[in-house]
Amino acid sequence: MPRPEQGFALRHAARAGRWCRRRPALAATCAAAGLILAGAVWIVVTGVLARHELLAAQRNLESLRHQAAPGSPAGRAADTPEDAVREAAARAAGAHRLTTGPAWYAAAHTPVLGGPVRTVRGAAEAADRLARDVLSPLADTAGELVAGAGADGGHLDLSALRRAAPALHEASRSASDVRTDVAGLPRSTWLPAVDRARARLAEQLERIVPATVEAATAARVMPSMLGEKSPRRYLVVFENTAEARGTGGLPGAFAILTADRGHLGFERFGNDSELGKVRASVDLGAEYKAMYGRHAPTGVWVNSNVSPHFPHAARIWSAMWREHSGQELDGAFALDPGALAGLLTAAGPARLPDGSAVTAANVVDLTERTSYAAFPDTVERKAYFLDVARATSQVLLGSADDPARRSALFAALRGQLREGRVKVWSAHPSEQRELASHPFGGVLPDGPAPFAGLVVNNAAGTKLDYYLDRRMDWKAGRCTADGREVTVTAALTNRAPGSGLPGYVTQRVDHPPYRTRPGDNRLLVSYYATEGARLAKATVDGRPAMLNQMVERGHPVYTVDMELPRGATRTLVLKLVERPSDRLPLLLNQQLVQPLKVTARQPRPCED
Repeated sequence: MPRPEQGFALRHAARAGRWCRRRPALAATCAAAGLILAGAVWIVVTGVLARHELLAAQRNLESLRHQAAPGSPAGRAADTPEDAVREAAARAAGAHRLTTGPAWYAAAHTPVLGGPVRTVRGAAEAADRLARDVLSPLADTAGELVAGAGADGGHLDLSALRRAAPALHEASRSASDVRTDVAGLPRSTWLPAVDRARARLAEQLERIVPATVEAATAARVMPSMLGEKSPRRYLVVFENTAEARGTGGLPGAFAILTADRGHLGFERFGNDSELGKVRASVDLGAEYKAMYGRHAPTGVWVNSNVSPHFPHAARIWSAMWREHSGQELDGAFALDPGALAGLLTAAGPARLPDGSAVTAANVVDLTERTSYAAFPDTVERKAYFLDVARATSQVLLGSADDPARRSALFAALRGQLREGRVKVWSAHPSEQRELASHPFGGVLPDGPAPFAGLVVNNAAGTKLDYYLDRRMDWKAGRCTADGREVTVTAALTNRAPGSGLPGYVTQRVDHPPYRTRPGDNRLLVSYYATEGARLAKATVDGRPAMLNQMVERGHPVYTVDMELPRGATRTLVLKLVERPSDRLPLLLNQQLVQPLKVTARQPRPCED
């Protein structure tokens, strides 16, 4: 039985045929017009049907995304991710079939009018390839890994992961190829609805392609990192983002994580008191010495991660642990309470020795605000932090043993890695080369691409960065003979309350020579610019400012020592000249309690 839209088209084609039969003199014209009309009808009908199939495929993939979300309820057996992807693949293949053939080919190559047809045709083919060559192998591999995890006593089936590496590599290549093809489709046609659909597909691919690259990387490096051939030992550092450092927050409690044939365990836990007096010599190069001094911060635990380049911090931590224990490490991880919150969303609450619960909703507040009032004694407070670290670690490892929660936990971990809240460094060069190209590598990239990074380091010794708001506006201006003019506006607001904060939170260990009030803060505010950028002018709150100018990994770094009174907003404006580019900058995202709010306007191309 024909669909309503098919019946509509057929009725109008029949009327046109009867009209032509009554006019024999126009037979040739009617024949040509009939072919055109038939082709148009065919394109309209099959286009509507293809849209129906693509929308159905999109609904299937949306259901898959909701299933993978942490905390989502388990579906029926028929609602598995593999089933959802299989159904989406069938729908996308149907849409592709409907948009092929002579009529679609001819219409797509018609000047001007063919733009939307070419976009629809290309989008349907892209959706088919995406579902068949990318999502299907990813879902099959994920299902095998989750089902097989724990089969040999470990949290992951490393042999299955190793076997999956070639398929994941091919899926990653296919995803990149599809993105390239979609980018080549017409962006602006006479049919806005088609343009919007193409833009949505392009946005989806911008999320999917990095995920496939990460999956392929994981398949290559995780077997060895998880002790497939020999046991591994890693330092896990819990950062306190209430006191900002370049990689995120102050390094506090730590743990030694062991990995042996996919089985994970924690060997011991400690706090900054244990490593605070350790001194280790690490040569990070002349540029690092010029930027941060010859001795500090490599000799001081609390300042070991003032650089936003995570491999620097990880190498310092590794050297400190070797000096302290005599043990070599295979790498280092860093995470903060925000990352723990994301993981506990999937794993569920952790119980402390006193019976209280640490949950996704309260872990940040407990560890970075209320604990300072609840435990005035420093020794008790640090013992409490270790209790939180132990309890959350146990529930996370326990969730990895539970098939019902394992998939959600892995999905949550992928999210935290992608956001850079969990950072990873390997002491093995071949593994580190793979990790360095991803957000979780925490690498400050070098190279000429446009770049913008706002980094703050607490210079007062307070825990007031819990109340810090940051905003950054990046705006490209006109092109001159010297390069592109760029204006960067960074606003920092101290929202600390006027009373009720413990002295340990508001203490000023910097002992400034001027008068301060409880709640006032002090920050070293650094802006990392594009390689080769030059500073034309700098102001703080509208007044000319002198900034310290250095270079880190090729990026000019402009730093100002800023007193930030309680309740105040201070604004840094930089006028820069950079090499011409019509690309938005790559952003350095320093993860603190409150997210950095960024606005960036797409630059206009410079005229030749």
